[in-house]
Amino acid sequence: MKEMIIGIDLGTTNSEVAALIDGQPRVIPDEQGRKILPSVVGIDEQGQILVGEPALNQWLLYPERTVRSIKRKMGSGEKVRLGDREMTPQEISAVLLKTLKQRAERHLDQPVHKAVITVPAYFNDAQRQATREAGEIAGLEVVRILNEPTAAALAYETDLEHARKILVYDLGGGTFDVSVVQIQHGVVEVIASHGDNHLGGDDFDREIVGLLVERLEEAHGVDVRDDRKAMARLLQAAVQAKLTLSDRPFAGIHEEFIADKDGVPVHLTLELSRDEYEALIAPYVDRTIDALHIALNSADLTASDIEEVLLVGGATRTPLVQERLEAELGQAPRAAIDPDLCVALGAAVQAGMIAGETVKSVLVDITPYTFGTSFLGELEDGSLYPFVFAPIIKKNTPLPASKSQVFYTTADGQEKVEVRVYQGEDRDAEKNTLIGRFMVEGLRGAPAGDPIVLRFDLDLNGILKVTATEKSTGLEKSIRIENAVGRMAADEIAAARERLGALLGGEAGDSHRVAEARRLTARAREMREQVGDEDREEIDQLIGQLTQAIDRGDEAAIDELTETLRDILYYLQP
Repeated sequence: MKEMIIGIDLGTTNSEVAALIDGQPRVIPDEQGRKILPSVVGIDEQGQILVGEPALNQWLLYPERTVRSIKRKMGSGEKVRLGDREMTPQEISAVLLKTLKQRAERHLDQPVHKAVITVPAYFNDAQRQATREAGEIAGLEVVRILNEPTAAALAYETDLEHARKILVYDLGGGTFDVSVVQIQHGVVEVIASHGDNHLGGDDFDREIVGLLVERLEEAHGVDVRDDRKAMARLLQAAVQAKLTLSDRPFAGIHEEFIADKDGVPVHLTLELSRDEYEALIAPYVDRTIDALHIALNSADLTASDIEEVLLVGGATRTPLVQERLEAELGQAPRAAIDPDLCVALGAAVQAGMIAGETVKSVLVDITPYTFGTSFLGELEDGSLYPFVFAPIIKKNTPLPASKSQVFYTTADGQEKVEVRVYQGEDRDAEKNTLIGRFMVEGLRGAPAGDPIVLRFDLDLNGILKVTATEKSTGLEKSIRIENAVGRMAADEIAAARERLGALLGGEAGDSHRVAEARRLTARAREMREQVGDEDREEIDQLIGQLTQAIDRGDEAAIDELTETLRDILYYLQP
């Protein structure tokens, strides 16, 4: 039985642990089923350590007893206060790592002593060493420090043999970085990186909180900026609104008894639209786009040189982020794997490689086609056209999916509207496949601009439910479309799934024996630059012999050379 090696994404805002289970990387949940651990450590009133969600809950009320975003201080030599204690960043990080280690041991029902831990591509030697030290403090042997964009590429990529350039856009809660990654001969290499250690989804939250504080002051003349409990509640409301606006055009915010004025309770009730929210965060998104171009310039590349764009980090769910990236790079970014979890999954893939395991695919159910509706809009030449396609659930979206978008009536007194549902990718809806249509009648006959919210729900069985709701009255009509995904051609479905196929497997049709041999040669090419001349010569000789054996189909030689190469790599592993 091989020793289990876990993969850990030690993040600024959140952390996760994953492992290779039955050949597939899986994120390990806690006892409550939560996969994400907030990277927050605190001490309660009794002096007990709080980790994760409990520590995050007390952060706004008792910041002197809570530490968050410790990743920013790794390698600095600076110490932090945790209540009446003074601790190094390595010690705080070790608390998080220890918690993840214990989570893995409970789930796997076996002790865990080794881990692959991810770090940003821009981390220097001191920061990487501090990460290793944190692992040692937590009782883990850190067998590899892995760059986060490399981990993302490992989680996404099905074929590491074909040379291409990938852009990894990583927008987390507290940090942002963008990396240009080159894949060649089975090696994943970061060739340029740029970012901002103080930019992320937390900034989006603060903008919403600022808006809520202003609205309270305008409506009730109450300033809650110095009220810790009120600010904590507003932050929670802001985070929930941000999440809602990723999939919906409006978010309702209702906080009762948020404050009092002259002994009278004050309540906050308002609706935040996606348009308002995007106007708040646009400057931050602009900064990420600037960093993207700096990274491209550093790599001496242009947008047209990038063949794939991968999304990492929870804040990339923001529709504005994906729209801006598509506009800048001329292609839709890939988000088929949960952006919060893909780095941990990639770490588990690397851990499995080091442990000598056979790695299968990351299992993801996606929709290989886009679903949307049509509307009256402008074509590229500026002319109005009644069948402009509006994508709502985009191609490669993980399933199940639920997305909404708001549309507006175009005529005064309009009492009905036809909703058409299309499947396809063309800007002209009429060139896509019409899969359903229904009429919404009984509208209130308002002036043009009456908002109609259109919601698409697509489940794992390919059943699409489309619901249209008149926002002002709640009038609702819907249609259920059976087997919506099944309308695709079989070869298109196969092609989409193949792209998410065996991460480190060989070419299509390879036997398990050959796939394993190809995987080991890829590992050997990656490791050869890290060893001495004598060992490098031996590795090169074995790679050549194994490649020849594969070409001539000599199964006995493949088995013998594969075992020899596996043993050499094991002993050379740092």
